[in-house]
Amino acid sequence: MGATEIEPVVRADAYAPGHVLTGIIDIGSNSVRLVVYRGMSRVPPVVFNEKVMAGLGRGLAANGRLSEASMESAVAALARFTLLAQDMNVVSLRTVATAAVREAANAKAFTDRVRDACGLEIETISGEVEARGAALGVIAGIPQADGVVGDLGGGSLELIRVQGGEAHERISLPIGSLRLDAVRKRSPRALGAFIGKALDSVDWIAAGKGKPFYTVGGSWRALAQLHMHLTDCPLRVVHQYRMDNEVPARLVRTLARIEPKALKAMPHFSSSRAPSLPGAAVLLSAAVKRLGSSEIVASAFGLREGLLYAQLSPEMQREDPLLAATRAEGARQGRFPEHGDLLFTWMDQIFRNREPVADARIRMATCLLSDVAWRAHPDFRAERGFDFALHGNWVAITAPERAMIAAALYACFGGDFASANVAVLHQLAEPAALARARMWGMALRLGQRLTGGTAVPLTSSKMWREGGALVLTLAPAHAPLYGETVARRLKTLAGAMGLDPIFRAQL
Repeated sequence: MGATEIEPVVRADAYAPGHVLTGIIDIGSNSVRLVVYRGMSRVPPVVFNEKVMAGLGRGLAANGRLSEASMESAVAALARFTLLAQDMNVVSLRTVATAAVREAANAKAFTDRVRDACGLEIETISGEVEARGAALGVIAGIPQADGVVGDLGGGSLELIRVQGGEAHERISLPIGSLRLDAVRKRSPRALGAFIGKALDSVDWIAAGKGKPFYTVGGSWRALAQLHMHLTDCPLRVVHQYRMDNEVPARLVRTLARIEPKALKAMPHFSSSRAPSLPGAAVLLSAAVKRLGSSEIVASAFGLREGLLYAQLSPEMQREDPLLAATRAEGARQGRFPEHGDLLFTWMDQIFRNREPVADARIRMATCLLSDVAWRAHPDFRAERGFDFALHGNWVAITAPERAMIAAALYACFGGDFASANVAVLHQLAEPAALARARMWGMALRLGQRLTGGTAVPLTSSKMWREGGALVLTLAPAHAPLYGETVARRLKTLAGAMGLDPIFRAQL
């Protein structure tokens, strides 16, 4: 057979239009970052994310001015980001600057230079706006957050009391990671006093007593990653990673001993953050001690996500971010968009009132993702579903809950639970929780085979417990769908539940 000439498709209108792209450029004291999102949903998917460590705030401690080198680095990054956004057809691009530009004596020279070189109008936000944005970012990713948010940037620390989905008391303190590093290098003994003086100015600090401390910012994310590495954490997902309130003090001692090369060798660790870690650890230790925090919870969401969240309608803000994201992903990758919701209703009667209340939400997310692996090779669908659940970019979900969805999808796609691949689940969740999730997966496996992934048979079928039996019914018109494979999967599910399988055609 001769070679076939391939003609690439280059017309933009040949691709599905999808949702429009929006972008945010965040000009911080440490980094300059562009993030592009698809659409304006509750949890918009990220299609591009890039940062450049321009270090705009480094010169402020010395003379209160942005250095020429850092401005050149920032302008070069912004020129690249502008062109990328244009080529991506980003319809809305917001450019915000925080502490370094806010405080620099030569800020206007920098913003004028950016306007002339890139055509960008920089919006320099106040410390209060920055604090509220960070708080809303945490609320966007952890809706039930109740405690104090700490957003550590290069030039400032924002502290915000969050409760009931709202930002309350807030303050911006001039103790960012770059300033902490500068003070530590001049006089390590002075660092504690420098931090203590700033924290003394927070007159509502007692409001954090006994509440979690939610960390935002690259330096504190790096501390969470360091702790994961040191403790051999089985799931390296930063968002909602929890640490005991004594951990920061231990990290201070560890960082005093650890070699910089060892830090840089850590997988998934940004080596550019290494210099800021000692000061960030000292500050975190002091903050949780002064606040009386119950624990530390890392947030991957911050200012950028908060700015997007603030633009949503109240109705969209009230959406569950986990269910919104899994529903969107299920619709994108599944065969029939409504099938996940119908599966949840179909199986609800056999699980409702027999599981913790919080499980229903995780079961719904599992149903919404129950068809995401159908495009994979049949031999690898179980692994695909497992990985998708465990490592997906989800928020408002804990590590044990991720493990439950992974166990359910692995069962749904016929995975072998004797495989070493699933051993990690037992490090993340309790056996009883995994057993419940595995039964969800068996129910999904039955439902998918019964209906072929379509909607109508589910609406004419019911399943419930009756004494010591698991009963499945179909309307007469759909009774022929009960074939050998369906009968086998009903028997498997019933056996796992300690019940006998019964099929009936409805009269």
